[in-house]
Amino acid sequence: QVQLVESGGGLVQAGDSLRLACAASGRTFSSYRMGWFRQAPGKEREFVASISWSPATTDYADFKKGRFTISRDNAKNAVFLQMNSLKFEDTAVYYCAAGVDSRVAFRTARIDYWGQGTQVTVSS
Repeated sequence: QVQLVESGGGLVQAGDSLRLACAASGRTFSSYRMGWFRQAPGKEREFVASISWSPATTDYADFKKGRFTISRDNAKNAVFLQMNSLKFEDTAVYYCAAGVDSRVAFRTARIDYWGQGTQVTVSS
């Protein structure tokens, strides 16, 4: 059974940092691109960042503007999202995802596996 389990969310103040982690299990993810989406209340789910297996090429949504960094540990089947200088508008449920190894396809949510989500709340 494939599982993606997120952790690291929480309540922080504007300007703080958080590091999200996603632990993947149930299969080998060497052929998958992994990444993060988010969904704020009343809004559609949107792409945040993604990373390929090897080489670890990355892709980011425009809004992140240097504040977010994605990384992965292939030996542990894990992916991380370092979020700095958090803003109120970053408040959302953040979802880990694994899908086809294509930047464009991943951005358009061609996803095979989703995590259950972790809440990030940024107070202004």
